Amino acid sequence: MSHTLLISDLHLTPDRPRASELFFDFVSRIAPRAESLYILGDLFEYWIGDDDLQDEFNAAIADALGSLSGKGVALRYMHGNRDVLAGRAFVERCGARLIDDPTLLDLHGARTLLMHGDTLCTGDLDYQKFRAYAHDPENQRKFLAQPLQERKKQMLGMRAESEKSKQVKISEIMDVAPAAVDRALREHGYPRLIHGHTHRPAQHAHVVDGHTCERWVLTDWYGRGGYLRCDDAGCTAVAM
Repeated sequence: MSHTLLISDLHLTPDRPRASELFFDFVSRIAPRAESLYILGDLFEYWIGDDDLQDEFNAAIADALGSLSGKGVALRYMHGNRDVLAGRAFVERCGARLIDDPTLLDLHGARTLLMHGDTLCTGDLDYQKFRAYAHDPENQRKFLAQPLQERKKQMLGMRAESEKSKQVKISEIMDVAPAAVDRALREHGYPRLIHGHTHRPAQHAHVVDGHTCERWVLTDWYGRGGYLRCDDAGCTAVAM
């Protein structure tokens, strides 16, 4: 049966070899049978610019996806918060097409809204301020104008600060805000919603204005990893 696969939050890095092994197994053994693969952000632990494709690890990931798209699998890529700087060179090397966040589409007969998910976490005000800064084109231009090693140093520093700040945040504010979810569903005509970012994989049912809407949260790959498989019969979460 024709089907689509969706993944997010792999956070690939040489420091986590098990996740990389699962990724290469996924793109070589599982994904080639799909009609399309949607990556909804945070494929990498961080991305500091397309000139970092010279890195052996980054090149291997991009080339594995390029091999997959070369087999006829339609590859779609959405920016997350860790890979907002992924640009044309990276996407073209993967053989992918960049899609907007959010994207509304017909997915095997069901109107489906795809998001990374971070814009739904409106209770985390500090993060939303940083997100606005990171998505500003001028700030991106200034960052990318710096030498590669300086960018890496800064990114690692930002990652360390982010992890430190999470230790003192209330858990609930790092999850989606129910009002933000309801608003997104209402604005897009009460579709099914699929997103990542929160690392809280689950299937939810939201009743908005009398409409019952599915919400699927994709799993991260810090543990076993996994993906969502959608076809004419609906969606199923599958562990690796």
